[in-house]
Amino acid sequence: MGNFSISDLEQLSGIKAHTIRMWEQRYSLLRPVRTATNIRLYCDDDLRRLLNVATLCNRGRRISQVARLSDEELASAVIACSDDAHDHAAQVNALLAAMLGMDEPALSQLLEDSTQQLGFEKMMLHVAYPLLQRIGLMWLAGTMNLAQEHLLSHLLRQKLLAATDALPPIKLAGAPRWLLFLPEHELHELALLFMNYALRARGQHTLYLGQNMPIKELGSVCETYRPEALVTVLTTQPDRSRIGEFAEQLQQLCPAGQVVLYGNLARQEGLVLPPNFVAPPLMTDFLALITEKNLAPLAA
Repeated sequence: MGNFSISDLEQLSGIKAHTIRMWEQRYSLLRPVRTATNIRLYCDDDLRRLLNVATLCNRGRRISQVARLSDEELASAVIACSDDAHDHAAQVNALLAAMLGMDEPALSQLLEDSTQQLGFEKMMLHVAYPLLQRIGLMWLAGTMNLAQEHLLSHLLRQKLLAATDALPPIKLAGAPRWLLFLPEHELHELALLFMNYALRARGQHTLYLGQNMPIKELGSVCETYRPEALVTVLTTQPDRSRIGEFAEQLQQLCPAGQVVLYGNLARQEGLVLPPNFVAPPLMTDFLALITEKNLAPLAA
């Protein structure tokens, strides 16, 4: 389970460290253990409780009242008040707390509530992605439980697949064709699934090949499907030193009009890409790109 410092709690909850200390002293809100050098260390339960308390206090509840609630009462109160479509921080806090508690029903309900309030695309942009960024910070701090991350990823994947499946069918004739895949050994699929949803929601045709696709297999796919554009996400693969080589190989196998490389590996300093390649830094940049009506034609 997690082993958080007070600075970790400050970064993850948005509550200043001196406020956390004050709440501990006045209300016994958290019960950290101390190291031999007298450093406070907090567990998942402490972080989950702090996130729920922060959510309620940000909604106008008094800390003196909130601190008396049990963990179960806190969780129920957070779910009951997470109905403000504009309070994304509260929604993210509530989801993170539910994830830490391995509370799958609460996670699912909170995601569903946010979707109903915002619409699916805005839920992903304003709630799910900030939540994933928080989780990334926890990974960097070494305080992330793999099972917790898997629970959230699985639920988001389910939501993405269901939302995409619910879209009206796209007729191939006249619609721009996009080929989406992850390179060999790349398994981080959520961003690509969201891109697939966004494209289909805008009336564009996609061929989704998913995870772990050997690049050598793409040539025959491109000959058959003839996409106007390719999209891939480079999170851990290929090796950082081989991104330029990967791009050149992709260009030769699939001479599409445009290739989108998304992910941190595609944005490294000094990387030179072919002229028809783009590497949008943010998901909102990708969404702006796909609203354009005229894609470059398929190369001969």
